[in-house]
Amino acid sequence: MRRKDAPVEDDDPLDREVDFSNAKPNPFARDYGRNRNLRILSPDLLSVFPDSDSVNEALRALLRVKAAIQPLPPDR
Repeated sequence: MRRKDAPVEDDDPLDREVDFSNAKPNPFARDYGRNRNLRILSPDLLSVFPDSDSVNEALRALLRVKAAIQPLPPDR
């Protein structure tokens, strides 16, 4: 087991070439993985819906059918 205060042996040549003194945190990192607009399709649906436009078109058609059968509730 290595002691906590023992120096780390690192002979990576890039450590001397890359300057991280002006590094800033990524402002988008906190939202990474929280994107609620992303939906994962099952593999069997990938051939039916090859892109976002086809998914949107199908969902809008479904909403039109639903509206013809029953009116949508008002926005909350």
